[in-house]
This record gives sequence, structure tokens and C-alpha cells, in this order.
Amino acid sequence: MWVLGILLFVLGLLFSIAWHELGHLSTAKLFGIRVPQYMVGFGRTVWSRKRGETEYGLKAIPLGGYIRMIGMFPPGADGRITQRSTSPWRSMIEDAREASYEEIKPGDEDRMFYTRKPWKRVIVMFAGPFMNLILAVVLYLVLFMAIGVQMAVPTVGSVSQCVVAAGKATDTCPAGAPASPAAAAGLRAGDTVRSFDGEAITSYPQLQADIRKSPGRTVPIVVERGGQQLTLNATLTSNTVARLDKDGNQVKDETVTAGFLGFAPASAVEHLSVGESVDQMSDMAKHSASALVALPGKIPGLWHSIVSDDPRPVDSPMGMVGAARLGGEVFSMDVPLSFQLTFMVRLLAMINLSLFLFNMLPLLPLDGGHIAGALWESLRRKAAALLRRPDPGPFDVARLMPAAYVVAAVFICFTALVGVADVVNPIRLN
Repeated sequence: MWVLGILLFVLGLLFSIAWHELGHLSTAKLFGIRVPQYMVGFGRTVWSRKRGETEYGLKAIPLGGYIRMIGMFPPGADGRITQRSTSPWRSMIEDAREASYEEIKPGDEDRMFYTRKPWKRVIVMFAGPFMNLILAVVLYLVLFMAIGVQMAVPTVGSVSQCVVAAGKATDTCPAGAPASPAAAAGLRAGDTVRSFDGEAITSYPQLQADIRKSPGRTVPIVVERGGQQLTLNATLTSNTVARLDKDGNQVKDETVTAGFLGFAPASAVEHLSVGESVDQMSDMAKHSASALVALPGKIPGLWHSIVSDDPRPVDSPMGMVGAARLGGEVFSMDVPLSFQLTFMVRLLAMINLSLFLFNMLPLLPLDGGHIAGALWESLRRKAAALLRRPDPGPFDVARLMPAAYVVAAVFICFTALVGVADVVNPIRLN
């Protein structure tokens, strides 16, 4: 089952990569750009077939993919490849330019990528990440609406017998600890809260917020128990509880003083509406974007998790090796198959959303870097026309290749660091 979980994850990842490259391929062909290769993976070619003018294939390392379009960069000053120089930076530029002209054939003069209008190039480069976004949305809709998500509900899971500050709870009540308001009011496990202080309750976050803002008050609580509704009166107290962010998630190691009733909610699988699903996806996108911005600050923690025996933080960046391990781990657990499939769908949805956001960074060699180059070309051409100056011509993205090599080196080092951490100190499911 562990191997099956990893295999399903790898297949899902390969489909996500192929789906991404299909976006580039279809739009490139739509605009008449010749595409000699469509490959899923890197390294040695495992299988390939040529259909028409394009070779389709699989490579040995399933960590990416590419399509090869001819004429990615405009020609140099000599009409094709600028004369070599001793400068290593100039060599990088001309190596990239030469590679983009390797497969030019007679008749391809008007089928090169750089000859297309900037808006067409933007569409071609955006289509790949956009396909990942579409797949993420579909997977999330399936997860939220069809499968359902497990969440806290306004039903009592367990009742605290005494008042204990957050982070200090024990299996037995400390000497002198007062009884919790929930226990004193007669709240029992299995009770479903229907109203609190006269307000109908529809969700646990709503009930939680009402409890926290009612310290020192005696409030009527209507619960459903055994098919009957009962009214219980509870006098809430103040207690040290975990602080919540604006999305209702607990903030690690931070507490506040707020109203306290004293019960833990039960959880249940809930099917969300379209609107609720959109709200959930919006929150996911915000968290993913924030995590992407915070990546550089996670590097010291990643290094520490490799060289020390300390547990790896749960918010530590995780690579494909770590994600595959989680897939194997959840499939080897003694849990229902529905939970295993739900976890896999959520994992692949998160990865596709992350691929979209990551590829939209305006840095070469990412798709966002080519998009930024095309937009800059369009802007300066329009500015030249407005100022009645000569057309500056295509923007030579090849000049940015030295920076692209630096960015690629940073990404490779970061990927290697995450990969090592995923092996020696992996994030594990609780």
C-alpha cells in the first residue's frame, strides 16, 4: 500500500506536468509556431514517438517537462548568432540563442516564437500555468463538493471537566481547578448546539466566536439530544485560549484571554456549496502565495532540520520527494479508502496550485519571465509609436540568460536542500 500511494502520486504528478505542457503545445500550434518536441520529464528518453512534426516522449526523471519551440530568441546583430567573445556572460547568451536555432528548417522563417506578436507569446507562455490552475480548481471542486471535507461541527465531541489554560491540559484535572462551564451546565458528548444566546448556530466557527466574546455572562444554549431539544444555561468564564487568525486557524504558540465554555467539537464530512468552495479556494490561494513569498526565510530552518535531530516544523517547505512519501504514508495507514483518496486529491490540488503560482514569478527561465519579456516589448513598442520614434523591434530575452542561469542555480540548490530534508528528516502525518 505504501508503494501504491507513491505510484498514484507519481502518476498524478506526471499528468499534471503533461497537462501543463499541453497548454503550451496547443496554443503554440494554434499560432503556427513549430514545436519539434513535447517531453514529460528530464534526463534520458524512455519512450518517444513522432507524430507529424512533433516528437512526443517520456523521460526518466518525472520532475518537470518541456516543449521545444523554434526561435525562442530573436537573432543577434549578424542576423542569427552574434560573434563569439571571451566573455562568459556573452557565451551564455549566444549558447541559448544558438540552441533556439538548432532545428530551423527552410520555410520556418515565419514559424519562430519570437516572430509572434507579444500578446500571442503571452498566451503561449501563460497557457501552461493556466492549465495547472484549471486542474487545481477541478480537483478542489471535486474535493469540496463531491467528496466533502472533514471539519469541526457544532456538535460536542468531548466535554472538559475543568478550566485549564491552553497548552496545559492534562488527562486529569489539577487540584483546585474549577469545573468547566460546559460540565456545570450539563453539556454532554453528542449534543448538537442549535442556538447560543438566542442566535441560531449554523457552523462551529460561528459558535466559537460567540463563546469567545461572552466571558462572564450566563447564556441559554439550545442543544439537540436524542431527537429532543433542551435548553441549558451556562455561565461562561475567562480563560487563556489559542489565538486565531482572521481565517479562524490557530496561531502557533500565541494565546489570548477570551470567553470559555469547555468542550471540544466533533468533526464530520461536510459537502460545500459552490460559493463555499470558491471561498475555500480563495483562502488556499492566499496561503499558497504567502508561503511562496516566505520561502527564502525557511532556508535556515531547512538546513537546521538536516544537521540536527530536532523535529522538522510542519510549515517547512516540502518537495516532490516529501509529497510522494506522504502519499505512501497515508495509503499505508489503517484508515478508510475514502480518506486516502481525499488526501491524494488534496495533495495534487495543492501541487497544481503551487505550480501555477511558482511559474508566474517574473523570472527566467520560468514562464513568468517570458511573459514579462513579451509585456515589456509590447510596452516599449507602444511607447515608441506614441512618441513617433522608430520601432525598437523585438526585446532580446536572450540578454537575460546570465540572470536566468543564476535563478536556475538557486532553484536547483533549493530543490536539493528540500530533497535532502525530505529524506533525512521528513514531514510526517500525525
